[in-house]
Amino acid sequence: MKILRLTAENIKKIKVVDIAPDGSVVQITGPNGSGKSSVLDCIWFALGGTRGIDSRPVRTGTLKAKIKLDLGEIIVTRSFTREGGTSLIVEAENGARFPSPQKMLDDLLGSLTFDPLAFSRMESKAQLDVLRGMVQLDVDIDELDRLNAADYQERTEWNRRAKALGAEEDAITVSDDLPDEAIDEPGLLDRMTRASEVNNGIERARRLREQRVERIERLQEHVTDLADQLADARAILRNEQEVVSQQVSLPELEDVAEIRSALESARIVNEAIAWRTKRESLKRDFAAACDHIDGLTNTMNARAEQKAAAIAAADMPIDGLSFGDGEVLYNGLPFSQASSAEQLRVSVAIAMAANPKLRVLRIKDGSLLDEHSLAMIAEMASDNDYQVWIERVDTTGKVGVVMEDGAIVGAEDHELALAGADEE
Repeated sequence: MKILRLTAENIKKIKVVDIAPDGSVVQITGPNGSGKSSVLDCIWFALGGTRGIDSRPVRTGTLKAKIKLDLGEIIVTRSFTREGGTSLIVEAENGARFPSPQKMLDDLLGSLTFDPLAFSRMESKAQLDVLRGMVQLDVDIDELDRLNAADYQERTEWNRRAKALGAEEDAITVSDDLPDEAIDEPGLLDRMTRASEVNNGIERARRLREQRVERIERLQEHVTDLADQLADARAILRNEQEVVSQQVSLPELEDVAEIRSALESARIVNEAIAWRTKRESLKRDFAAACDHIDGLTNTMNARAEQKAAAIAAADMPIDGLSFGDGEVLYNGLPFSQASSAEQLRVSVAIAMAANPKLRVLRIKDGSLLDEHSLAMIAEMASDNDYQVWIERVDTTGKVGVVMEDGAIVGAEDHELALAGADEE
């Protein structure tokens, strides 16, 4: 569906225009201020709804304005009043009117229909959103990106943990000649305790014997000195001698210093073994962390391959177009790095793909396009059966539909006829 005829009265700078386009490219030319932009605005005012209409669309000094678009299958008529009122009529070929005209038009319009160059001016994120909205993929790449982002965060944490484990393991240094098993420190301690008890008993017995010997000596002196107590002293003496004679020889003291030295050595060895055990545990934890990191990396790579395969299989508006991480790619490079000609070609192709029903494009900055760009747009429009309306500054009066002072040059008679019809 394309524009077969555009008529407009009193829209912005327009007095009267009547255009029946011929060919794929419709150039609206003339000097600045002649009403070129107003012609292209008429297309948007008629189809885009009140959201796209200027606050004062009626030409200064007039009471009302009207736009009529003949699209073949339907005819769109939008009227305006100076007070700001507007009305819309959409009729079928047989004259039947659509009960919800704007909804019917909204179903025809694509977001880039009237400004195909808008895509090239968007931020990278906005370009990606537009392209994503147009292309059907076999997988949910947003979910793949979300999962990869989560795994990337987890992998970062595991990398940090593995680095800490490795550093802690490297910080532990132990001797290679340590025994396989830890020395029994509690056994040595128990042995030292028992030896101390035995030695204490021997010391007590030795002191007791010395005390008894001293007592014998004192008694012997007392017997000598005290004859009258000799009998009793002798009896005591015999008794003490008998007790002493019954005592066996006392053993030698155990060497506690040797046991203490062995205990100290055992503590040193066992501490080294404990560090060795901890280092081996850290080594196992480090290996497990590395395995987990490798698993996350493999999973993320698999998702990336799945995403790339889905994008490669998608039906893009133009060959070479693809998705990157947060941006649109063209021929494998970010879209922003494409040449001006490539960006123009891609933008026009996307605008066409965005609106397969109403096959009309509108370019308001046509003066920025060189002849090569214009030729490329004309070729694309012809090959894809689209109609491109372009506004360009031109003062030769020989290119396209020439505007001057709000009217088409050479259309004075038609303007007078329309004015007469309005008066009736």
